[in-house]
Amino acid sequence: MIEVVGLIDEDMVNYKKCSMYIAFPKCSFKCGKENCQNYKLSFTQPLVVEPERICERYLNNPLTNAIVIGGLEPLDSFFDLLSLIDCFRYKYKCEDDIVIYTGYTEEEVFSSETKLAAQCKNLLQYKNLIFKFGRYVPNEEAHFDEILGVKLASNNQYGKRVT
Repeated sequence: MIEVVGLIDEDMVNYKKCSMYIAFPKCSFKCGKENCQNYKLSFTQPLVVEPERICERYLNNPLTNAIVIGGLEPLDSFFDLLSLIDCFRYKYKCEDDIVIYTGYTEEEVFSSETKLAAQCKNLLQYKNLIFKFGRYVPNEEAHFDEILGVKLASNNQYGKRVT
C-alpha cells in the first residue's frame, strides 16, 4: 500500500508525452512553504492505495505512455515511490518513461553522503527513469527544458535521463 494525494489520468503539462500524474503527500518544504505551488496538497488527506491499482489504471488507458510522479516531494516518500516503480517495472513489465519531479539537486539525490543519496542509488537499476531536479526559486526566468519538453519555472531546474 502507498499514499497519494492526487492522480490525473491524462496530463500534458509536466512531460512531453501524455502521462499519468501521481502526487505524493510528503515534503520537507526545502523551497519554502510560501513559495510552494503545491502547498495546499499538504492539507489533503492521503489516499492509501495498492500500487497495482495505479499500474492497472495506467496500463488500461490507451492515451498515456509515461508516468510523472510529483505532488509535494516524491523522494520524501521514498519507500512508496520505490514500491510503485517496482510494481510498474517488475510486476507489469512496463518500461515506459517514469519522470520524478524533485526539489532536490542532482548532487543531493545521487552524489552526497546522505541516507537519501544511498537510497536513491537503488533507483538506477530501473530503465527509462528521468528526473526533474532543482528547487523552485522565486523571480527566476522560466525556460524550456529539452529533456522534459516543457517549460520549467526556475532556470536552476532541469530534466535529466538518469537511466
